[in-house]
Amino acid sequence: MKNIFIINGSHPFAHSGGRFNETLFNNTISYFDKREEFEVKSTQVGENYNVKEEVEKFKWADIVIYHTPIWWFQIPFGFKKYIDEVFTEGHQNGIYASDGRSRKNPDINYGTGGLMHGKKYILTTSWNAPKTAFTLENEFFNQKSVDEGAMFGFHKMNAFTGIELLATHHFHDMEKNADVPFELNNYSTFLNDVMINL
Repeated sequence: MKNIFIINGSHPFAHSGGRFNETLFNNTISYFDKREEFEVKSTQVGENYNVKEEVEKFKWADIVIYHTPIWWFQIPFGFKKYIDEVFTEGHQNGIYASDGRSRKNPDINYGTGGLMHGKKYILTTSWNAPKTAFTLENEFFNQKSVDEGAMFGFHKMNAFTGIELLATHHFHDMEKNADVPFELNNYSTFLNDVMINL
């Protein structure tokens, strides 16, 4: 039995209604609910949540699945608030013990104080930017991938806690040219591939 904690980092704001990420979130819950070998807990950061209960979900989980849109090249402010609150509450309580350094030698071992070793995470992001903005020469992201560029800090945040990256899946051009059934089908294939290799 694997414990799966699914987080929808989207929330309504301005012209973003968060519909795609909510659909993705619900599809992910349904995917794991149909399989006896998984138990599921979930959180929508746009709804009320209890910080202490969220820490317990991270402690309980074997795999955390983050779904987030990207707003201005970062995660939404409500999702950032959630992480700040929950991870701070998890200090010396299952998420991280310290930054890993000692006062005797503060120059080394930064980022080694995490308490979530043995856990893994999956990250999905959804973008207005087309995939070619990341891959073509002279395009906006200078041929730097999502994971190496905009989400580098997010991955380091998780590494700080000891949780290991399992896989990422990125959805591109989701405002102007979205083909939601096609994207959801690709996502199901992605999940199948990841779960087979666990």
